[in-house]
Amino acid sequence: MIRYAFVCQAGHAFDSWFRDSTLCDRQMAAHELACPHCGSAKVEKAIMAPSIGQAGRESEPAAPVRQPVALLSEREQEARRLLKELREHVTKNADYVGEKFPDMARQMHREEIEHRSIYGEAKPDEVRDLVEEGVEVQPLPVLPDERN
Repeated sequence: MIRYAFVCQAGHAFDSWFRDSTLCDRQMAAHELACPHCGSAKVEKAIMAPSIGQAGRESEPAAPVRQPVALLSEREQEARRLLKELREHVTKNADYVGEKFPDMARQMHREEIEHRSIYGEAKPDEVRDLVEEGVEVQPLPVLPDERN
């Protein structure tokens, strides 16, 4: 198992464990990781200090990192289903514009280009600037793996 530190677009820090680095990279590329604090799918690996054992001492296993979890009621399960449907609808019907999102959203807001549904990537400061300019943007919901 390998532990990675992450930070979301809102600046929340959290850790998560993976079977190997390949699984982590695959889930990040598919935007399957979400911040447990705000649900943002825009997460990046944070800088981590290496875990170095001391010479002559047996290394002790690291204590598991606790993460927020919940047992959902039927009403909450329905809300989760609706969030999943929303994400699927957007990804199927909107154009993915990647890192061009802030510029394109701003141009649409200013009516410089034709308005259409888009989704992509934005840094926290870019999102803050868009909101301050009156551009209505919304984080795209990402839910943890369906096995949870």
